[in-house]
Amino acid sequence: MNWKFWQRGEPVYMDDTMGGTNMGLIGKIAGALIGIYIAVCVLLWWWWDHEPDQFGVRENAAQVAQSDNASLVTGYISTATLVRIAETLLDKRGGYLSNDLFPPGVWMDNVPEWEFGVLTLVRDTARLYRNDFSRSQSQSVEDVDLAEAEGKFFFDNSSWVLPQSEDEYRDGIKLLRSYQQRLADSGETNAQFYARADNLQQWLAAVETRLGSLSQRLSASVGKRQLNIDLAGDAAAQQATEAPGDQVVKTPWLKIDNVFYETRGYTWALIHMLHALEQDFGDVLDKKNARVSLQQITRELEPTQDTLWSPMVLNGDGLGPLANHSLVMASHISRANAAIIDLRALLIQG
Repeated sequence: MNWKFWQRGEPVYMDDTMGGTNMGLIGKIAGALIGIYIAVCVLLWWWWDHEPDQFGVRENAAQVAQSDNASLVTGYISTATLVRIAETLLDKRGGYLSNDLFPPGVWMDNVPEWEFGVLTLVRDTARLYRNDFSRSQSQSVEDVDLAEAEGKFFFDNSSWVLPQSEDEYRDGIKLLRSYQQRLADSGETNAQFYARADNLQQWLAAVETRLGSLSQRLSASVGKRQLNIDLAGDAAAQQATEAPGDQVVKTPWLKIDNVFYETRGYTWALIHMLHALEQDFGDVLDKKNARVSLQQITRELEPTQDTLWSPMVLNGDGLGPLANHSLVMASHISRANAAIIDLRALLIQG
């Protein structure tokens, strides 16, 4: 079909194939742009799919103290370490990904699960700071900054607007930094860190609970029959509703790598806090000859950070031809948890 129009009084004919050519060109440009966008997303995915390296807790604290013109008082190293862990959660490659709505962040699940593991340790420790580390006794007044910081870190980890998760967590970091600066100020006596055996024991109790849960979830990667021992040891114990006496516990196939990377994130943060608490609770540990016991916990956890050479988390049978990375991780977690139980018993003793 030819299209006729007038130009300067003369008829001009134009074939509609010209419009088709233009549409084809537009389609090619759109396809090229989509291809470039996908390629950029894939490259960012590869770049962001990275777990941060470990850092030296004492070196980090010394650097912060130098910038603040402060000294490494009791509790300073642990607080600086907690702050650095929280900052790493937000400032690593790609930033904070758990609340991303657009590619490539929305496609990724390993790093967001790693983030949740780190966040769990931050939340537990922030609560212990508020309730135990900063208070001399149960009737003492809680620190204002720490009381507010705890709530900030317990904010929804997937909120992307009004407010963003990152904004709440950064506010929590600022509050921790305020407490840290007051802690090192000799004229500020309201900010304290009490390095006592009972406080360390309380923190280890929280860690023990988390590791026990992670170990069970990791072990359930292959499925297992489990007896109900919820009321074992107390004939008068009761529970709200009846539970099966024997059941099969198995992690869904699509959740296996999620549990694995959540564990890696939690243990990454835990290793740093153990190093820091060893510094601040050194006298307590030495008095009970327990420093080596805490160091053994760290030693058991270090293999959890080894490089995963497989392109995916394998889930072979327990004694099958293929590896089961979840069971390997569970073995390290269980050994560390057993060492924590021994250390807690040692700290409770007079």
